Amino acid sequence: MDIKVLRYFLALAREESITAAAQYLHLTQPTLSRQLSELEQELGKTLFIRGSRKITLTEDGIRLRKRAEEILELVKKTKQEFQTSAELISGNIFIGCGETHAVELIAQVIKDLHSEHPNINIHIYSGDADEVTEQIDKGLLDFGLLIGADNISKYDSLLLPAKDTWGVLMRKDSPLATKDTISPQDLWDLPLIFSKQKEVDKRLTHWLKRDLEKLNVIATYNLIYNASLMVEKNIGYALSLDKLINTTGDSLLCFKPLSPPLTVDINLVCKRYQVFSKAAELFLQRIKQVFTHIDDA
Repeated sequence: MDIKVLRYFLALAREESITAAAQYLHLTQPTLSRQLSELEQELGKTLFIRGSRKITLTEDGIRLRKRAEEILELVKKTKQEFQTSAELISGNIFIGCGETHAVELIAQVIKDLHSEHPNINIHIYSGDADEVTEQIDKGLLDFGLLIGADNISKYDSLLLPAKDTWGVLMRKDSPLATKDTISPQDLWDLPLIFSKQKEVDKRLTHWLKRDLEKLNVIATYNLIYNASLMVEKNIGYALSLDKLINTTGDSLLCFKPLSPPLTVDINLVCKRYQVFSKAAELFLQRIKQVFTHIDDA
């Protein structure tokens, strides 16, 4: 499978027209059509539905588009790693992060590193643990910052000197806002907004002492900021981590920790036996110096 043909395929998927894609690629229409037909023959799948006005992707075409985007991104990342000068430390570092206040710890290392090596660029990908580890496994991320992840044994991991605390994000005029902490019974009959992660669901339902089906979960989220807007509109109570939403001053919201407390560890992970770029290797060295040793257990 030719990388060039994958670029052709993505151009057609984007433009939805042989004519427009050929113009964008500076190819003749017959040449582009032939290349894409040969791609379909090679894969043994129909990738496009050729309509009278536009071309749309089949289910196989949609799957190939996702893979093609990942492949080309990995090719780009690999080229960048090999284009760095032997004398000058430069290049890109790709870090995936869940929502956690511990990003501040990483940010300080990044700031110090960039002040010494201004040609290093940092790229942050925000997502939950499943999304971040998927990108690490595919080689698209160098590192991942995971909150409360249970299964990290297949990665090299660094336990950060911080923990996240679970609690409830609610309006300040809520009846529960007068309490210092929130107990499981307080939430059994209330409209709840949950994180969509399965591991988080297990942890929270265990704390709540109720199966998910017996709770009034009216919405789920993967970014707490969006959930906080729903809380502001008095739609429900969001179970979330502390220090992610500003609840001071004129904010309509407040955060109440759970009782008994529910805290989670925060780990920086990377693939075992990963061959890093010089920039990523230097970042890892600085992280180790600032915090602690990599825990291979």
